[in-house]
Amino acid sequence: MEEVFIHPTAVVDEGAVIGPGSHIWHFSHIMPGAVLGESCNLGQNVMVASGVKLGNNVKIQNNVSVYSGVVCEDDVFLGPSCVFTNVKNPRSAVSRRGCYETTVVRRGATIGANATVVCGVEIGKYAFVGAGAVVTRPVGDYAVVTGAPARQTGWMCRCGGKLSFGQDCMAVCGDCLRKYMKTDGGVYENE
Repeated sequence: MEEVFIHPTAVVDEGAVIGPGSHIWHFSHIMPGAVLGESCNLGQNVMVASGVKLGNNVKIQNNVSVYSGVVCEDDVFLGPSCVFTNVKNPRSAVSRRGCYETTVVRRGATIGANATVVCGVEIGKYAFVGAGAVVTRPVGDYAVVTGAPARQTGWMCRCGGKLSFGQDCMAVCGDCLRKYMKTDGGVYENE
């Protein structure tokens, strides 16, 4: 496994756990108690707070702060300058430390550039949050959401190809040929 790379301008506090093969670039800060899996790549000016858990192969682009309460599973992509919150009703004069809400980004999901994810929601596996979207409620597996507030506008394959469901509630990805089924409970890979 590849060695960990930490740029000389980055700060990794004692007590942070960095998985093998991870790269931490310019001016980033990893706080004590943060856990990064294997082969993560954190761009310039990324902050990962205490208690954050990142799975394997998580890619975080420049200028992203991942606050306490956020969990990203394997293969998550966080686009440039996307935003997470961890308190629903922040006030400068009222301490809400210890009241952080959990936000979970499931395996393979993408959060687009400048998107905002309000705390306490779950982003489903292989979901796609469009650039600039404001996510205020849960996003289903394979769903595409856009706008402010974010609304579902389509479906996406795990490879990133667009899915179009027929009357039979079936779809085949035009890029990788994976098959999907849509039910009242959501979208599933049809293996």
